[in-house]
Amino acid sequence: MRRRALLPRFTRAERWVHRCTSALMLLCIATAACLYLPQLAELVGRRRLVETVHEWSGLALPVPLLLGLGSRALRRDLGRLNRFGPHDRDWLRAALWRSYRRRAGKFNAGQKVYAGWIAGAVLVMLGTGLLMWFTDLAPLAWRTGATFVHDWLALAVGVVVAGHIWMAVRDPQARRGMRTGKVDPLWATREHPDWEPTADEGDQPRGSSR
Repeated sequence: MRRRALLPRFTRAERWVHRCTSALMLLCIATAACLYLPQLAELVGRRRLVETVHEWSGLALPVPLLLGLGSRALRRDLGRLNRFGPHDRDWLRAALWRSYRRRAGKFNAGQKVYAGWIAGAVLVMLGTGLLMWFTDLAPLAWRTGATFVHDWLALAVGVVVAGHIWMAVRDPQARRGMRTGKVDPLWATREHPDWEPTADEGDQPRGSSR
């Protein structure tokens, strides 16, 4: 029996941007946990090293995306993530009422909301982190406020990222798409019925399988 041809979904550049950004984000979260939870701090020790790793991984967090902007496919997908249409509002209402009749293009409304929120959170975390790192950049009152925002937003980021990972664990095809760049066409039809793949979506021509 002939294997069903897989659909190209993400290019190699997009997958590497996602992997590098994910690694830096998880490193930030792990080091933050070691800095703020006494049990982990005692277990790991070497607080100054942990602080240094946390600071530089946070500073490097936007770098993979900035480097990846050279990819036309990545720029196109960022445009898709940035567009919110009527079908996205319908998707959110359907998700709220736990209905499975949800229209979506290449990215559904939940993925768009997550991408926008995490992008904004990273910028705020970067700004407040710089104020905490370079103490002469702002007066004490600003640094105190930055510390408060940074700490509580870090907790929110940890919870949201954990939810993102949980959703990925529940969807093997989504993980396959980010791991190999290709997905099953039946999954694409079910989860993203309005998505029309183009010839340069993946690293290989449409219709090839691996």
